[in-house]
Amino acid sequence: MNFLACRVFNQSGEVSHQLTEMSVDELSAGDVVIKVHYSSVNYKDALAATGRGKILKQFPLNAGIDLAGEVISSESDEFKQGDKVLVNGCGLGEQFDGGLAQVARVKSEFVIPMPDGLDAKSAMALGTAGFTAALALHRMQQNDQTREKGPIVVTGASGGVGSVAVNILSSQGYEVIAVSGREQYHSFLKQLGANQVVSIDDLKLGSKPLEGGRFGGVIDNVGGELLSQLLAHVNLWGNVASIGLADSAKLSATVFPFILRGVSLLGVSSTNCPMSLRKDIWQRLGSDLKPDALDSIITDDVALKDVSSVFTDILDRKRYGRVVINCQ
Repeated sequence: MNFLACRVFNQSGEVSHQLTEMSVDELSAGDVVIKVHYSSVNYKDALAATGRGKILKQFPLNAGIDLAGEVISSESDEFKQGDKVLVNGCGLGEQFDGGLAQVARVKSEFVIPMPDGLDAKSAMALGTAGFTAALALHRMQQNDQTREKGPIVVTGASGGVGSVAVNILSSQGYEVIAVSGREQYHSFLKQLGANQVVSIDDLKLGSKPLEGGRFGGVIDNVGGELLSQLLAHVNLWGNVASIGLADSAKLSATVFPFILRGVSLLGVSSTNCPMSLRKDIWQRLGSDLKPDALDSIITDDVALKDVSSVFTDILDRKRYGRVVINCQ
């Protein structure tokens, strides 16, 4: 059985990708073969496929950290032909052949039965971006994040993770302050439920080690100076979930928010999330955490053959929301 895949190559230090015809035998080892109906493009996928980030651990490798589809064959007792399934993270598109292909072969321990309330397309409208947003809120709620603590700031709000986070938080009854420097997408964020949509300058953040408490918590995609400044403005016992580094991986904060206000800085890692928690989060994404504006979050449905332009657009900040890839 031959199929098409977006495969990434490294030739004399030059990383590039192309649509390649493959057979199952050429794929990374695994005991479950899946017909991929939909995948998605995350920022990490764009970095990997273009070589603008050192993501892939080996070459050549099929891109794509997400997939959803139907089991073709299985050597595992846990899955059978025809089962609807999804995979996200777990080294897909980094260490193992990924989901931007018509067929994938993966280890059964990575595979999640499709949750009630989702199908292949809606699961990939969420993908790792939606999973990360939900995982961030889960960690915050585990640490007693409540609506009464104040509004939640979402930075990088017009991107994939940010837009899903805005809608999930709004659906859960939190007041949401969406931060985006791309004014053309402010109405989109309002549509997703943001109570306020502002630029970084609009926030008028201070530079003191501890500023007046204004926010109940933060879901941050940016890192760097903005994260440091936001920490200083979080109210008593609020939570800050760190999920990205769009600006910088550096953090120059003081301990004052932690020791004087009990603020918690929570790390969110979707790739290596324990499988038991991963399954729980996906079940919730099909039920109580399912965004109520998921159709609006999908801003494009692109064929696999056209995925290359999506990589470039995402890196050039020409995309917003979530782009799903129709692999068939």
